[in-house]
Amino acid sequence: MLCAGAMLLAALSTAAQTPKEEYQRKYTQLVQRVGLSGVGVETLLQRWEADYPDDTDMLEAKFGCFFQKSGSPRVIQLSQDRYLGRDPLIPYKDSTGVARNYFEDTEYDDDLFSTATQALDKAISLSPKRLDYRLAKVSALTAYEKESPDMAMQSLKALIDYHYASHPDWVYPGIDKVDGDTFNALVQEHCYTFFKLGSPQCQEAFRDLSETMLKYNPNEPLFMDNLGSYYLVCQGDSKKALKYYNKVLKKHPDDLTAIQNCIILARKEKDLKLEKKYLPMLVKYAPDEKDRTAAQIRLDSISGKK
Repeated sequence: MLCAGAMLLAALSTAAQTPKEEYQRKYTQLVQRVGLSGVGVETLLQRWEADYPDDTDMLEAKFGCFFQKSGSPRVIQLSQDRYLGRDPLIPYKDSTGVARNYFEDTEYDDDLFSTATQALDKAISLSPKRLDYRLAKVSALTAYEKESPDMAMQSLKALIDYHYASHPDWVYPGIDKVDGDTFNALVQEHCYTFFKLGSPQCQEAFRDLSETMLKYNPNEPLFMDNLGSYYLVCQGDSKKALKYYNKVLKKHPDDLTAIQNCIILARKEKDLKLEKKYLPMLVKYAPDEKDRTAAQIRLDSISGKK
């Protein structure tokens, strides 16, 4: 009788729970009206978590709510011309000619940000094959750390090492299968983010991440192009940049990134001979007819043809 009573109580307790699908439905409707962290979202998440503490959909929603709550927009004054890859909101120079530019920025509350990432960490532990969760954490850390992406880089490099050591069967919503090219493309998005942010630390993260990927993919043009761009843009070393671009073109003569950057490099160095070497490649491989035509006109011009 005691056992039967306990089973009855358990059954009644379970019946009292709101179905997970109902929470998801209410959450979706609420977010459409008020946004990820609007009025009522946190209360709904508290109820959802009380009933289903290990529901990854709830944890993903909790991350979104608290990450958005953690960030507050602000305007800061800096003496530099660009900040996090952006031009100033209000350019300004004082009476002595020193730049006092105003930039848009986001200030993060440490406690709220921690709540967000803890929810995501739990979701990762419950669904370790969800690659989107892991990359979402990298993106959150990058936003939080701004010019010094130390934790973001640590997380990314650990993910890359795990990927090549364990070859997990990743799951990424909207992608049928995460193959090698897909994984490379997803990592490249973060490379581009660091490059665009533009601080010295982000530039070094861009280089470090590209070199880490080349350790596992020695001939991958994406990351060789990255190193060419690092030396061309970040270091101003045209000779070293050209070495990487030519290495790409030796194996992939139709690589547009390498071709276009070699032309940019040649123009930067005012080297017409070098430009004439790469313009025919653009004429041959550019997918857009306007680009092919413009390249041919330029080639004819510097070759003395009418």
